[in-house]
Amino acid sequence: EVQLVESGGGLVQAGGSLRLSCVASGFSFDDHALGWYRQAPGKEREGVSYIRGSDGLTYYKDSVSGRFTISRDNAKNTVYLQMNFLKPEDTAVYYCAADSRDYGGRYYLHYDMHYWGKGTLVTVSS
Repeated sequence: EVQLVESGGGLVQAGGSLRLSCVASGFSFDDHALGWYRQAPGKEREGVSYIRGSDGLTYYKDSVSGRFTISRDNAKNTVYLQMNFLKPEDTAVYYCAADSRDYGGRYYLHYDMHYWGKGTLVTVSS
C-alpha cells in the first residue's frame, strides 16, 4: 500500500519559515518524481515544486522560486519543502505527491501526480 505522510505545517508570521516533510512507503522511492502541491481556501489545487528521481532536477512555481527549496533523502524515503520568507498568500493545505513518470519540463507544475498524501495546513499571518 502506498502511503505519503506529511508533517511540519502550522501557523507562522509573515517573513517566517517552515519545513515540510513527507515520508513515503509502498513504492520504489528512488526512481519516482516527488512533488508538493497546495490548495488555498476557495481556490484550485496548484503545483508548487517537484524533484525528479533520475537526476534530482528541481522545478518551482514562479511565485515561490527563490523562497522555497525542495529536496529528497532517498535513504529516508523522505521529501522536504523548506519554505522561507513566507507570505500570507502562501496559506494553504500542502500536499505531498509522487509519480513513477519522471517528467521534466515543469510538467508537474501543471498536472497532477499519481499518489497523494492527506495534506498539512500552513497558515501565514500578516
